[in-house]
Amino acid sequence: MRQALRTAAILAALPYLTLKVAWIAGSHIGIPEGSSLLDHRTAMIFANGLTLLMDASVIVLALLLTRPWGLRTPAWLLAFPMWVATGLLTPIMAGFPLQLLVKALGGSVNSPSQSGSGSGGDSDSDSDSDSDSGAFLHEWVFGVVYGGFILQGLALGALFVLYARDRWGHVWQGLVRDLPGAAGRRSLPRWVAIAAALLALAPLVMHLLWVTGSTAGLSEARVDERTTDFYVLEAMDMIYLCSAVVGALLLTFRRAPALPVKVPLTLAWLGSGAVACWGGWLLFASVLGEDDIARQPTAAMLLTYSVQMIVGALVATLGVVFFKERAGAAVRAPRQPA
Repeated sequence: MRQALRTAAILAALPYLTLKVAWIAGSHIGIPEGSSLLDHRTAMIFANGLTLLMDASVIVLALLLTRPWGLRTPAWLLAFPMWVATGLLTPIMAGFPLQLLVKALGGSVNSPSQSGSGSGGDSDSDSDSDSDSGAFLHEWVFGVVYGGFILQGLALGALFVLYARDRWGHVWQGLVRDLPGAAGRRSLPRWVAIAAALLALAPLVMHLLWVTGSTAGLSEARVDERTTDFYVLEAMDMIYLCSAVVGALLLTFRRAPALPVKVPLTLAWLGSGAVACWGGWLLFASVLGEDDIARQPTAAMLLTYSVQMIVGALVATLGVVFFKERAGAAVRAPRQPA
C-alpha cells in the first residue's frame, strides 16, 4: 500500500512540474494571449521556479516516508515540510471540490482563469479555453493542477499517518485525561494558546464581515468579484482559524478529558498549517506587487494575512512543545517488569 501511495504522489506531481518547466523554458501552453503572466517574464520565471521547487519536494517527502533511511531523518527535517505541505494543500483539497459543488448547484463561481490574483470575476461555465483571450490561464490548467494537488494531499497524508504511527505512535496515542496536568495557570503554553486565541479574533472578525456581505477592507477588484464560492471559501477560512485555536486550547487546558489526544492534535496541525502557510503565501504574493491599483490588497487584507500567519506559527510552536514533552516523558518512563 505504501508503494502504491508513493507512486500516486509522484505521478500526481508530474503534470504540475511539467507545466512549470515548460513555462520557465518559454512555452505558452495553457496561457492565453493577453495574459498578465506574459507581461513580466523575470517575475514569472522566479515565481515558477519557486513553486516548482515546492512541488518537487512532494517527491522527496514521498520517498522519505517510505524508505528505510526516512526513519533516521531528524524529526524537524520531516515535520516542518510536511506541516507546510499540509497547510498549502488542505485549503485546496477542501476548496476546489466546494467550488465545483457550488457551480453544480447553480451558484456563481470565481474563475481563477480570469484574474492574476486567483479569484477573478464570474465566468460562464460553458466557455471554452479558446475564448479565454485576456484571461490569466486556460480553464483546463486549473483542473489538472488542482486535481493533482488533491491526489498529492491524499497520498502524502496517508503516508504521513502510517509513518507517524510507526515512529511516534506512543506520542499521540491515548486520551486527553492521560496527559500530565498543565503546569499551573501561569504556564507558558497556556499564555501562548491564549495569545493565539486573542490574535485570531482580528482575522475572524474580518472573515465574518466578508462572509456576511460587508465590503470593509476589501480591494475594489475583490468587491466586484465576490460570488457564491467567495462566501463559501471565506467561511472555510474561519473554520481553519477556529480549528487551530480550539486544538491549541484543548491541548493546553485539558478541558475534554475523554477526547482522544489525536483529535486536538489534528485540529491544531491542520488549522495552524492552513492559516500560517496560506497567510504567508498571500502576504508574499502581495509583496511582489500588483500593477492594477484596483487589485492591490488593502491594509486590512495585509493585516489579516499577517495575523493569520502569526496565529498559525504560535499554534505550531505549541505542537512542538507538546511533542517534545511527550517524547521526553516516554523516555523517562520506567520499564515494566517482564
